[in-house]
Amino acid sequence: MNISKSLFLLPLLLVACTRTDPRDEKAVHLSLPARVKSLDPIQGNDLYSIIQSSYAYEPLLEYHYLKRPYELIPRLAETMPQISGDKTTYTFHLRSGVRFADDPAFPLEKGREITAKDFIFSWKRLADPKNAAAGWWLLDGKITGLNEWRERAVKSGKADYAEDISGLSAPDSRTLVVKLTKPNALFLYAIANLPTAVVAQEAVEKYGAEFGQHAVGTGPYRLTENGGGSKFVWDRNPTFRLTPYPSQGEPGDAEKGLLLDAGQPLPRNDRIVTQVNEESLPAWLGFLAGKLDLSSIPKDSFGQAVPAGGQLSPELTKKGIHLLELPEMDLTRVSFNMADPLLGKNKLLRQALSLAFDTGPLIKTFYNGQAVPSMGPIPPGIPGYDPDLKNPYRDVNLEKAKTLLARAGYPNGKGLPPIEFVAVAGGTSRQLTDYIERQFAPLGVKLKIEAFSWPEYTKRVMSKRGQMWSFGWIPFYPDADNFLQLFYGKNAAPGPNDMNYVNSRFDSLYEKARSELDDKKRVTLYREMVKIVIEDTPCIFGVHRTDHYLAQPWLKNLKLHNFAMDQAKYLRVEGRALR
Repeated sequence: MNISKSLFLLPLLLVACTRTDPRDEKAVHLSLPARVKSLDPIQGNDLYSIIQSSYAYEPLLEYHYLKRPYELIPRLAETMPQISGDKTTYTFHLRSGVRFADDPAFPLEKGREITAKDFIFSWKRLADPKNAAAGWWLLDGKITGLNEWRERAVKSGKADYAEDISGLSAPDSRTLVVKLTKPNALFLYAIANLPTAVVAQEAVEKYGAEFGQHAVGTGPYRLTENGGGSKFVWDRNPTFRLTPYPSQGEPGDAEKGLLLDAGQPLPRNDRIVTQVNEESLPAWLGFLAGKLDLSSIPKDSFGQAVPAGGQLSPELTKKGIHLLELPEMDLTRVSFNMADPLLGKNKLLRQALSLAFDTGPLIKTFYNGQAVPSMGPIPPGIPGYDPDLKNPYRDVNLEKAKTLLARAGYPNGKGLPPIEFVAVAGGTSRQLTDYIERQFAPLGVKLKIEAFSWPEYTKRVMSKRGQMWSFGWIPFYPDADNFLQLFYGKNAAPGPNDMNYVNSRFDSLYEKARSELDDKKRVTLYREMVKIVIEDTPCIFGVHRTDHYLAQPWLKNLKLHNFAMDQAKYLRVEGRALR
């Protein structure tokens, strides 16, 4: 989401803990490698906030947990929408009996049933410029009248929530009608994402500026403890509607035991405990001691856990531990702040730095060989990916880099002031920052490292403070648009275009592709856009990663998913003794 997973951060880990609460027998204990900045769904542009918020908040649609290729299915919508012949009007019928969780925001602290008007309020809130919503890009330009409503709010200084929007109407409490500005092949993907989830106006008004520290949604869990962004306890929501575990999957799922819970109510566990664990070693040792349910594999332990050949070590295999692999469909990059007067105006400087950056040792050292170099923004597995793409500025060539640097006005780095590099503090992040710094040293280019906590890091990037930084991006939906929108001018920070890149030709093609319903024609447009980005070099393309996880034998129903951020609701713990 940026949604983003930082290049400097490890994937999701599960943390060791002493289990004394009886509910822990059916609990899943999780850890994140960075603090959560907000539980407000409209601010969901980083992986860690999105995972936590997804336990409580729900959009109209979601992805089927087991089916591949990924398939959209109804969530708060009763069925998939009715779509008009001209592909511009979508009619959604909401499920009956969906209630907001009980909370002091409501009379008698009893959550009420949702209505179509709740979605209109929630989407207006996403558009409200006062909120500077990180997820606004999902609806930007798509719904008739919504952008105009937003512009009037900018001019007046205050959004009028009582004002009607022509593209959003509620003929009755359970019917939501959405009119698009023009056909959009990706609209349903957009509204399957967290920032479009329904929120209660009562909760927004009660908690005000502190709304992001609460979670008053319709989902399977209620927030029962918030440790200031460093610990979260989520208990089963007693008013959650009857929602069954899926009864269909893909070939092989039944043999893996993934359909044993078919038809059983969700969630399949009683609680989730998430602890921020910025260092990986304690969690890894806890997993090896049998106190953890699931763990990624720290880079320094990968060779021990997964020796040559890609098979799990005999020691771990004897314990019944399972190895799972997930190609991330992601993109890492070192971003140039194009709003910076130095880097933004000197393409030759950017190209020189890109030519000096070698991802080979990076893949070997930090990703255990489990990644491929990125030539452009579209990763493998996403329509539009070109395996034959060659980026002339990703062919590591120090001599050519030095030539371009001299043409940029800085021979051997002379006259170039240290470049301010904004980074995440601690652990592997620090090691990766050092690696990046060493890549530019042969050019005589120096970095001025400024390291911050994850929330402060994202705050600085989204306010355009700094000259360079590094991000990773995992997709909201399985289409190349989700990666190309990172370069769309209107998505500049605080939107997902953290590079603040603007190219009018690119923007024109992007807008054309967004309304192109023919998949083949859209891919042709995507590839033309990729060429523009490569030549302008607003970032140094990094790698596309593959993640590996280890799961204990008592953790059931685990199937890694690229888009189901709330997949913990499907997990079941069986036969694990309290520790």
